Amino acid sequence: MMATRALGMTTMVHAENADMIGWITARLAEQDLTAPYYHAVSRPAIAEDEATYRVIALAELSDAPVLIVHMSSRTAAAHVRAAQTRLLPVHAETCPHYLYLTADALRPDDPAHDAFSGAKHICSPPLRDDRMDLEAMWAGIVNGTFTTFSSDHAPSKYDHPSGKKAGLAGDGAMRYDKVPNGLPGVETRMPVLFQGGVLSGRVTPQKFVEVTAANPAKLYGLGSRKGTIAAGYDADFVVWYPTAEQAGAAAEATMGPFELGNEMLHHDIDYSPFEGMRFDNWPRYTVVRGSVVWDRDNGGVVGEMGYGEFLRRGKSTLSKPRNQWVNEFQPVPEVTK
Repeated sequence: MMATRALGMTTMVHAENADMIGWITARLAEQDLTAPYYHAVSRPAIAEDEATYRVIALAELSDAPVLIVHMSSRTAAAHVRAAQTRLLPVHAETCPHYLYLTADALRPDDPAHDAFSGAKHICSPPLRDDRMDLEAMWAGIVNGTFTTFSSDHAPSKYDHPSGKKAGLAGDGAMRYDKVPNGLPGVETRMPVLFQGGVLSGRVTPQKFVEVTAANPAKLYGLGSRKGTIAAGYDADFVVWYPTAEQAGAAAEATMGPFELGNEMLHHDIDYSPFEGMRFDNWPRYTVVRGSVVWDRDNGGVVGEMGYGEFLRRGKSTLSKPRNQWVNEFQPVPEVTK
């Protein structure tokens, strides 16, 4: 962490205690408790809580900015909030699945047909049992605990031997610890938060823009070009359908509700954790550097291949050391530049 601090970097941390997880995993295996649901059992919230507290302590000791990624536990989020109230350089993110899904998704929805289907939802940290954790993730977005809202897009096909079904042995035995971790979510990230947050009145449009665009640009060293609509910045933005009140007489400009089907998405994965979810809005246009690359009403993807550009990152304008230490001890001068 001192090395990343000296380089002006922010250290990203997946906060779970591996020793706790390994200890539980071994004992579950001894009892043949290896179906997908036990993935969540093997990684209890306390493993995330302890690791989060430890990361914060190390960040304070070394005065090194950290970003704790894909958070799911209410106690871990409270640790982050407490650190932020002390102005420590601690940032955090959460993801769509931690707002909506519980560990019940790891159980098969049709055991007689496919007892392994819960493997679709294996990710780490796992989906939590308690809906209070979901509520805490929503609260963390609203109150600023979470600097960014990320997809954590890490997909594997379900019906594929090297995908999620890698956890099925030849004899049909289920092994959650052999299942590739991660969920598809890059295309549903913004609509999910817009639906449950903005349209419900839970999240302001300003906060939505902050956690999905403005803060990520600043945090990842792209703030001089991205994340803001202003002169001198890239003209990147998303246009949503207006509400009936906003559309007025132009009622055709609105869109009606629909139920999401995986075939509507473009991720080349055979499922989505949000299939069947109702949506009342969806991005109508996506504009990149002033050109429309997505037009939902006229063919969908309309951008040309090769239009993208490599973005050279600078240093974060959001995450910096405080130049304060826990006591009289300070590292050698060349490390504190």
